[in-house]
Amino acid sequence: MTLGFRVKSGWAAAVLLQKSRGAPLVRDSRVVELADPAVPHSRQPYHAALGTAQTDTAAVRRLIRSIEGFSQRSIQRLVGEYRRQGAVRRAAVVVASLTDPASIANQHMRAHASEGQLFRAVLVAALERQGIKVRIVLERQVYDVLGKSLKRSASEAKRRVAALGDVVPRWRAEQKVAAAGAWLVS
Repeated sequence: MTLGFRVKSGWAAAVLLQKSRGAPLVRDSRVVELADPAVPHSRQPYHAALGTAQTDTAAVRRLIRSIEGFSQRSIQRLVGEYRRQGAVRRAAVVVASLTDPASIANQHMRAHASEGQLFRAVLVAALERQGIKVRIVLERQVYDVLGKSLKRSASEAKRRVAALGDVVPRWRAEQKVAAAGAWLVS
């Protein structure tokens, strides 16, 4: 079985796929919290308020430590549950951008990029601690790369991923790209 994630700020869509003849089977699809809902500002640790960046570095460090601990426990529980269904050795983490936040001049956009980088890093670290090999894939490329691996077009890969969700109650864009990533590493 393989896992796919689409990282967002404070959470990720997670999809567990099982190999099968033809297309894989969706074994589970859910949202996984990476930031503790009980800790204020943990979803956006680099924001002080709407539209402004956090300048209190001590507050940011405290939030990051909280996020690291919470995400580690959250992913450990998830992987433990999935491993009761079978071996999980690989995962794909689908992200919007790999841009270095330091290269972004606009303070507010830099804060968003920093959060994207943070949640990607804590998710990857938590998965690797569980012995799972991780591949990072850009969202804008996931269907092209999957299509090539299937010897199909990107649009055919996207259609096939969409069809995987016929058995899942929530099958939005985040779940679809997470599934595409999981299929890619299967």
